[in-house]
Amino acid sequence: MATRTALCLLGHVLLAVASVAAAAAGDAGKIGICHGRVGSNLPPPSAAAALLKQNGITKARLFLPDPAVLPAFAAAGIDLMVGVPNENLTFLAASGPEGSARWLRSAVLAHAPAERVRYLTVGNEVLYNNQFYAPHLVPAMRNLHSALAALGLGGRVKVSSAHASSVLAASYPPSAGVFDAASLPVLRPMLQFLADTGAPFMVNTYPFISYVNDPANVQLAYALFGAGAAPVQDGALVYTNLFDATVDALVAALEKEGFGGVPVAVTETGWPTAGHPAATPQNAAAYNAKIVERAVRGVGTPKRPGVPVEVFLFDLYDEDGKPGPEFERHFGIFRADGGKAYDINFT
Repeated sequence: MATRTALCLLGHVLLAVASVAAAAAGDAGKIGICHGRVGSNLPPPSAAAALLKQNGITKARLFLPDPAVLPAFAAAGIDLMVGVPNENLTFLAASGPEGSARWLRSAVLAHAPAERVRYLTVGNEVLYNNQFYAPHLVPAMRNLHSALAALGLGGRVKVSSAHASSVLAASYPPSAGVFDAASLPVLRPMLQFLADTGAPFMVNTYPFISYVNDPANVQLAYALFGAGAAPVQDGALVYTNLFDATVDALVAALEKEGFGGVPVAVTETGWPTAGHPAATPQNAAAYNAKIVERAVRGVGTPKRPGVPVEVFLFDLYDEDGKPGPEFERHFGIFRADGGKAYDINFT
């Protein structure tokens, strides 16, 4: 009986890993880029779209459904992750599928054809710094999914929400990953929704910021995929970089909640070029090149080897209007004139 039970448990684990691999396989070898718009000297959307196309980048994350950006990117053949702003969540939660369908048609589909929209990212880091909107988050997601289904798009356009990595209460070692208990009343129904609809759990993660906030405990080399980083042993698994460790801590947290089959997508990651001693073009090039290489190879993580992690690099351009520390304004991979801020290839 014990052997049979163990085999059944192993079968469930293998099925979960297989479902994650199938969900992620279509995005192996591709990298996306976030296009923030909080800047005073940004090129027009048509130039940004052309720049992506010239560099072989076929996916972009937009933080809101900008009616100037959507048609330019769609016309260039860019697949889109379209953000639903936090301030829209109360309306979308209360309006039902019909009201959400009206919003969807006017805000998104009036400006970009449905075949170019891959994700709706409902809210950004709501559980981190926008708790007012937390009760409205999952109802808004459900209404938007129902609206998409009524339009025949329920299987094509996935609905999720992007979280800060602080959604984890513990992440070291990765196997100890667990969600913040205060967020579970929102996360648990959300995880069920993601599992039911085949959408990924989305996270914004910045090893650079982890290093800046805790340099005594986070090695710069570990944050940078550096060869000199001291590895972290976690049972049978070995971690040589913080990116993998963070993703697998999320996987562990998902498993603890009974949702090990939900894939993880990294909706923001990057490294700045100025504003801090560790923020240099050389370090940004090293970090982002490693992220691209891993996307191209589809290497996965120690806990999910061979299962590609879909990743969106932040940011297309520097955004001089962003608040916060100086480095927040220097994540741009490209300059406003279209030149690269450092040497990097995307294929």
